[in-house]
Amino acid sequence: MESHAAAPRGREPEDECPGEVLERERWTRTRVGLGEPRVRFDWEAAFGRSARRVVDLGCGNGLFLIQSGYARPDTDHLGVELVPPAVRMGSLRAGQRGLSNVKFAWGDASEFICERVEPASLDEVHLYHPQPYYDRAKIPRRQLGPRTLLAIWLALREGGLFVFQTDNPEYARYAHENAGQLFEWRPRKAVWEDAPDGRTQRERVARAQGLEIFRVEARRLPLEPREAERRVAGMMEPDFDANKKGFDGRSPRGEGGGRRGARRRT
Repeated sequence: MESHAAAPRGREPEDECPGEVLERERWTRTRVGLGEPRVRFDWEAAFGRSARRVVDLGCGNGLFLIQSGYARPDTDHLGVELVPPAVRMGSLRAGQRGLSNVKFAWGDASEFICERVEPASLDEVHLYHPQPYYDRAKIPRRQLGPRTLLAIWLALREGGLFVFQTDNPEYARYAHENAGQLFEWRPRKAVWEDAPDGRTQRERVARAQGLEIFRVEARRLPLEPREAERRVAGMMEPDFDANKKGFDGRSPRGEGGGRRGARRRT
């Protein structure tokens, strides 16, 4: 897991979106509603077909979804995000590029994976840079915990892929110690071949700041549901101290308000 030299002060990596904007008559609709609470999401109604399914929990502006949508037209991609401007930007970008296999939904990503997904119905679940929350009062808002890990395990098909990424060392340590009970946890040192500059804008910014990126590709373990539940019952809650050097437990500048089950990134 590499660290990167910091970019010159005052500069941030560009938020480059792949592909080209098409003529308006070739745009497509990429917004979709989640429906009533606790109602299962209907993939075939949303995408008009049956195909491989990928979910990005807290997708931000959808940079990963658009990259992957271009590369895998045979796969349907759904991003769930709670920040309306991010949903609007992501859906606009995908729609202008004619990506009918990419959809964006406004909503709570944790509520979606825990309550709206049929068991064994997803091929991949992606979770990039969940907010670690440095203020102890906000620890309950952390997205990756025992309940969410079990929900992801239940939602994935046999051998399904769970991709996790963070630039917070303590979050990475917590995920490794707990998620490894449900998934074959494989840390990845190399950058993503499909996005060497970064799959998300947060990754690009973190690398420019010299932060280490912790990437994991995990496969669902073949467990009986009762065994998975037993393992989850023994997991620790994510109440680790996420403070980076220089922080003292108060919310640092720029953290933002945050919210349960999602976080802002692109």
